[in-house]
Amino acid sequence: MRAPAIALRNISRRFGSCVANDDVSLELAPGRIHALVGENGAGKTTLMRVLYGLIAPTGGRIEIDGRPVQLRRPADAMRLGLGMVHQHFMLVDTLTVAENVCLGREPGRFGAFDPARAEREVAELSARYGLPVDPRARVSTLSVGAQQRVEILKALAHGARVLILDEPTAVLTPQEVDELFRVLRDLRADGVSVVLITHKLAEVKAIADEVTVMRGGRVVGGGPAAGLSIERIAELMVGRPATPLRARADRAPGAPLLAVADLVVRDDRGLDAVRGLTLEVRAGEIVGIAGVEGNGQHELVEAIAGLRRPAAGTIVFEGGAAGGVPAHVPSDRLRRGLVPPMSLAENLLLGRQREPGAPRLLAPRTLAARAAPLLADYDVRPPDPGAQASRLSGGNQQKLIVARELTRGARVVLAAHPTRGVDLGAIEFIHERLLAERDAGRAVLLVSSELTEVIALSDRIVVMYGGRIAYETPAAGADERALGRAMLGGS
Repeated sequence: MRAPAIALRNISRRFGSCVANDDVSLELAPGRIHALVGENGAGKTTLMRVLYGLIAPTGGRIEIDGRPVQLRRPADAMRLGLGMVHQHFMLVDTLTVAENVCLGREPGRFGAFDPARAEREVAELSARYGLPVDPRARVSTLSVGAQQRVEILKALAHGARVLILDEPTAVLTPQEVDELFRVLRDLRADGVSVVLITHKLAEVKAIADEVTVMRGGRVVGGGPAAGLSIERIAELMVGRPATPLRARADRAPGAPLLAVADLVVRDDRGLDAVRGLTLEVRAGEIVGIAGVEGNGQHELVEAIAGLRRPAAGTIVFEGGAAGGVPAHVPSDRLRRGLVPPMSLAENLLLGRQREPGAPRLLAPRTLAARAAPLLADYDVRPPDPGAQASRLSGGNQQKLIVARELTRGARVVLAAHPTRGVDLGAIEFIHERLLAERDAGRAVLLVSSELTEVIALSDRIVVMYGGRIAYETPAAGADERALGRAMLGGS
């Protein structure tokens, strides 16, 4: 029997009184793909940060190839054959692919960097592992999928025999996911071990050999992936059976509540990000916008929300949509949705101070009385009106924003990446609330990089590419491959 490539033995990690990892043990066999799943706050990221030398464990030990090791910093982990690809890539946009891959181990003589040699080495590595990239290309010009290949090459160039991938498919198209999984299978065949942190349980079943499920800082189950159903993994994650989405309402939508015509919106550089786009969203309808990020979705939502002035075209709200002010669940909850140092009660009042019935005196007791029912109805935990928003988990911060926005009375709802970075329980909750808005006759515009989410929630789907609508289809029976091709600019 070969020793495990990695063994975590009784790892604990405390932050003051908070126990992030509680006696966690995990083994990663050589040449295997091991999925690590769990809700936000389950302890997955903390455990991988311990493994990669970013933080020290409070207790327990780490073994590599059967030998105890101490990892005080990432350089120790890299020297022992560990590599980590973070969810938010750690690349320098202004450098070339070769310069990024060789950063920290630049080839050359007498202290002078040799770019031609670096490009040759990266080209050879790219060919060896089937990770096609142009060594001379600047990272800023690459697609998200290509940037991910660069990150993997960077880890392999440092001799990684164990790869930790944190939510690697979060912003990839179906075709790019297929390509990534092909690469992972090839790496597995070459003896590389992979730890895959993901929320997407269908992908766990598609690629993983083993699964470990964490909840509340502990391991609560796992085993061979072939022996665990998606439903069972979900139940272990949340501690109860998952709730399926309800069926679409079998009725025709009403009149348009949002009409966008010939819209042109510029990005922060002054370039046209939305280019002559025309779109309607009707009462009792969810229109999902799919697309690789950076194709104008962000600028479109900000223009409709009144946060960005269009360069041309019109945006019209019909039917008294709260005076033309839509409900807006923004893509960045910390920069656009919340003031983290403020209390939950204060955050629930943001943007609503002048509404009829809003409290004129911002006394804590008055704000708390107004906030308490919302916190209870939207299951924000802890439901303490006086607690700082910064103290909440990501999922509860998102539910706080949803509570504020969906109780405005607006008939148009803009939901941009509403479940990004939140756990399965919060995803179910937010999905149900958006469906309830649709069933109540609201017009919902949903923007998401999660194609499965767009298909599951939408009545109609449009794909944005290059600032324009490249494809449109009813969601019922939508072809995921056709959507993926359109997201990449294909016909």
